[in-house]
Amino acid sequence: MAVYTQVSAEALAMFLERYDVGTLVSAKGIAEGVENTNYLVETTGGRFILTLYEKRVDADDLPYFLGLTEHLAEKGLPVPAPIRDREGRALQMLNGRHACLIEFLSGVSVSAPTAAHAREAGETLAGLHRGAADFDSQRANALSLSGWLELAASLGGRLGEIDKSLPDLVTQEMTVLAENWPQGLPSGNIHADMFPDNVLFSDSSISGVIDFYFACTDMLAYDLAVTHAAWAFDDEGALQPGIGETLVESYHSHRPLSDEEREALPTLCRGAALRFLLTRAYDWLNTPADAVVVKKDPMAFARRLLHYHAA
Repeated sequence: MAVYTQVSAEALAMFLERYDVGTLVSAKGIAEGVENTNYLVETTGGRFILTLYEKRVDADDLPYFLGLTEHLAEKGLPVPAPIRDREGRALQMLNGRHACLIEFLSGVSVSAPTAAHAREAGETLAGLHRGAADFDSQRANALSLSGWLELAASLGGRLGEIDKSLPDLVTQEMTVLAENWPQGLPSGNIHADMFPDNVLFSDSSISGVIDFYFACTDMLAYDLAVTHAAWAFDDEGALQPGIGETLVESYHSHRPLSDEEREALPTLCRGAALRFLLTRAYDWLNTPADAVVVKKDPMAFARRLLHYHAA
């Protein structure tokens, strides 16, 4: 989440007239995240999130994202559903951007997850995988092996501007992963970005999983690897003992992992770390100076990648 596109109070009030949600009371831009523009909107009928989809999000993918979250919400999972207007439309246009008004879920994200938080996250991730098993749409993962190669190439040799060690590290890992990337593991619709800041807690239980805009169809164990890379380390990339183990065992107790999936997890974790290293590096080098967004340090995932490599 971030604010790239400014929306005036007048434009927002007119936009809300399409819905049965009351009239505008207030709106505040949300700076966290990097993908889309987001506002916390309060009306006389409640609180909502307004998302405007920026250029990095393919408009053709939006029906999949919104359909998946609506499907999961209808199953009772803690996922915010898109709000439909009086004509039944979820996807709109606002200020030249595709836009959607989304259910607001209460709760707070944790900056330093404990083993108890990780246990909840593992159970919830398994629940999302089970709940999405009968969702009838698919979306290829644009940020898997071929996508990493394209992303690395698009940086045009600029990785060294972040740290002189990065070009060699990325080249070496790409070679290893291309030769060893797992095949044939159980697949389905996955979140692919379940970081702690995309999970809301209320009274120690998960009250919301948000930001499904990297969701895709891929290996379920890869989603677990992404979540491990996101939860098992602190913000600087230092391993936090016990967190990752608890996450994996909690997930396993609600969706048992096969022996092949367990064997593949170390490689999948290396891939997850490389994926976020590259996307963070791209954003670090290309985010507009005037964007209201908190840039995230790519080196935190370089350190994760080195940990997985050593392990």
